[in-house]
Amino acid sequence: MADKEELKKALKAFKKRLKVYQEDSGSSAPASHLSREKATITAINPPDQYPKEVWEALVEKGRLKKVGHNMYSLA
Repeated sequence: MADKEELKKALKAFKKRLKVYQEDSGSSAPASHLSREKATITAINPPDQYPKEVWEALVEKGRLKKVGHNMYSLA
């Protein structure tokens, strides 16, 4: 079982990666379709620097939701 500090670091890494994906998806829109809408990416594969057990522990604690095929979203 992961300790509290490792879970905290993993969740922070997850949020950072999610934000990067969201920002990246927004920047690839054609110039004529740019708007101030939020990105629609809500689930990602978690960073692989942490084992699967860490992500499952965060799901059990209610911090993440498993959405299938190794994809997670914020709860």
